[in-house]
Amino acid sequence: MIAAALLVAVQASMGLAGVAAPPPAVPVNDTIPVVSLAEALESAAHVDPNYVAALRQVGDAAWVRRSAWSAFLLPSVNFQWSLSQFSPEQFNIGTNAVTDRLTTYALSGSYDVFRGGAKFHELAGAGAAVDGAAAGELQARYQTALATESDYYDVIAQRQLLTVSEERVRRAAEQLSVARARVLSGAAVQSDSLQLLLELTRAQVNELVQRAALTISRLQLGRRIGRDGPVDAAQPETVQFQELPLSLSSAVAEATRTSPALLVARAQQRLAETAFKAERASYLPRLSLFATWQGFDEDLIPDATNRTVIGASLSLPLFDGGARELRVFRAGTARRVADAEAADALRAAARDVTEAYETHTTARAASVLAERGVTVARENLRVQMERYTGGATTIIELITAQVDLAEAESVLVQARFATRLALAGIEAILGRRLF
Repeated sequence: MIAAALLVAVQASMGLAGVAAPPPAVPVNDTIPVVSLAEALESAAHVDPNYVAALRQVGDAAWVRRSAWSAFLLPSVNFQWSLSQFSPEQFNIGTNAVTDRLTTYALSGSYDVFRGGAKFHELAGAGAAVDGAAAGELQARYQTALATESDYYDVIAQRQLLTVSEERVRRAAEQLSVARARVLSGAAVQSDSLQLLLELTRAQVNELVQRAALTISRLQLGRRIGRDGPVDAAQPETVQFQELPLSLSSAVAEATRTSPALLVARAQQRLAETAFKAERASYLPRLSLFATWQGFDEDLIPDATNRTVIGASLSLPLFDGGARELRVFRAGTARRVADAEAADALRAAARDVTEAYETHTTARAASVLAERGVTVARENLRVQMERYTGGATTIIELITAQVDLAEAESVLVQARFATRLALAGIEAILGRRLF
């Protein structure tokens, strides 16, 4: 009698008087926008700071190459005009008279004919910078896609996990009703209802936690695609995962040739090599041509006297306090570091694509097994429910079957999420879509 009274009091305090029912579901806000994966990827590409920076680096590298070509083919030209007021008056070389004002202009130009090969090295370095920026843009694009797909599929996973929690609450409430009826009829002891009431409480707490997780994941997806507030993800048309269209050896071979991260490292390696050669060229003489056209007068547009200077200069720095040697040494150090980074990037590409490939293969197989586990757990719960109704099993076995089904459904959701994420990881490493 004490246990029965306790059960009634607990049910009343939880709003479960009479037939136990799951708590009312919190209605989903109909104003939450829903986006497809394609829409999310397109929106994220416009707002992701890393991708926007990578795009700007492509433009910057292109201008560096234009500047290198200009220095290679065209002279440097400069125009200067000045007006000077004197007190007292001074001799004006333009008018050959004493005046209180002097106006001058100068149009000068110079062209480096030979700089020890530095111009060629700078041009090659500019080309390497352009290639590296293009590879960096591709890498940033797929890294943005990977992060976007992670947030997108996380919303789907959290929503499905919420469904699992809701089903757990519903089943616990139904089983509690059955247990109460059996307790009232004398076919079961009062502790059965208390055990199921405890399971229902745990299921309700899990549901609240899962609702909060879904809210956070929707806000993160909104942030990722540049929206204020939560954004929901459209349900994929299918959950069947195709086998990858390339073998592991093919994926490794492709990654070690065309992986964007590897291409960036190799471009940095070429850039460091050309920078070292350009610094080393400072040991060779420098030959330049120059020309200047000057005018002097006291009028605003000087034309009283014009002078033209044309010449050539040859310079050879002999010693500058060791500054040149320091620059060459630092450039050599940067070249060695770039070589080591390129070699490491090659090994990392093989390792990363293997990990992503094996993760996808494992997750895909795990999702198939998880589907089987859900089928088995659902059938086990049905059998245990029938046996408990008939008095052939204990309440502990029934609750265990209930928890096993919820866990099996959660494992299935997580396996599907891992499979999708592993595919996105492979595509990010290879720099292309596989499907």
